[in-house]
Amino acid sequence: MKIGIEKTEAYLPLINDKNVAVVSNHTSKFYNSNKSIHLVDSLLKLKVNIIKVFAPEHGFRGNLDAGEKIVNTVDLKTGLPIISLYGDKKKPDKNDLKNIDVIIFDIQDVGARFYTYLSTLHYIMEGCAENNIDLIILDRPNPNGHYIDGPVMKKESMSFVGLHPVPIVYGMSIGEYAKMINGENWLNNSYLKATTNNSKCKLTIIEMSDYNRLEKYKLPEKPSPNLPNQKSINLYPSLCFFEQTPISVGRGTNKQFQIIGSSDWEVTNFNFKPKSMKGAKYPKFENILCNGYNLENEKYLSKINLRWLILAYKKEKNKESFFRSGFHRLAGNKELENQIKNQISESEIKKSWEKDLNDFKKIREKYLIYN
Repeated sequence: MKIGIEKTEAYLPLINDKNVAVVSNHTSKFYNSNKSIHLVDSLLKLKVNIIKVFAPEHGFRGNLDAGEKIVNTVDLKTGLPIISLYGDKKKPDKNDLKNIDVIIFDIQDVGARFYTYLSTLHYIMEGCAENNIDLIILDRPNPNGHYIDGPVMKKESMSFVGLHPVPIVYGMSIGEYAKMINGENWLNNSYLKATTNNSKCKLTIIEMSDYNRLEKYKLPEKPSPNLPNQKSINLYPSLCFFEQTPISVGRGTNKQFQIIGSSDWEVTNFNFKPKSMKGAKYPKFENILCNGYNLENEKYLSKINLRWLILAYKKEKNKESFFRSGFHRLAGNKELENQIKNQISESEIKKSWEKDLNDFKKIREKYLIYN
């Protein structure tokens, strides 16, 4: 397989003699004989005129906490200005985009709706559409691209952790997803308005060669600080619900998104004690022993698993405070919380998703690049 970043011959002619901005983080690298080179360093070596870098959640070097505010800064290695898209603003303004002819987007996604790089992509596309700037996406594999599942996002639950009417797991590469944003008129929320003035981004996808979404793909770099390995990435779509509950998913341990637990649970055959660490400065239950479950040996998931969420709710002593205010933004609707409170079975909950999932699959089919 050859991924977008490796096809320099395809995108270099599109950016030569242009003023270029790059949207990237630590995952934007070439790998050769266990050596790596960042896209920005590669382009500078090729004498491409990079004006600035835009940084998403976790920062340009990818080492900041989830949700940690990022400020504008200067990259020490290259001297390039870094504009934060995860601080006071999520969308580049006209001044940020001044004198830029083309933007290159290259960030590794994990195929889950609440992973905020999708929202960064959306706002970059809006900025390009509004300022007549070309956007080039260097396509990458989706490590959860082998299935589609979860409730489809409802309008009233949309936020930066879900801007589009898609299921939690959507089974598309980042390039395919960008085509869908454009084609479905999702920019500037025009699909929610009675308007014929739909924004479109001038989009070029540098496609992968020999990509099969059904094959397991091991990422060469952890995509964010708390997704350290293939198991955590596979469990993430099913465990991220817990971020808006009192339950720990292992932040502050070396098993992030591979374990669940709480200091309030009765003794189990597994326990852990979260500590403050890089990527998790203030973890839930810091320095407190938690009882829970180790999910490292669970089977490879090809569907959302609600069993752990249902189990955790049953074990919780203070059920009134189990679901936090932002839970519906992760779930994509306000129904899931009520379904679990009302002890609806996992199979019945999943039946309630079917119609919306089938409708989404028909939309998705229009934008697929790969088999």
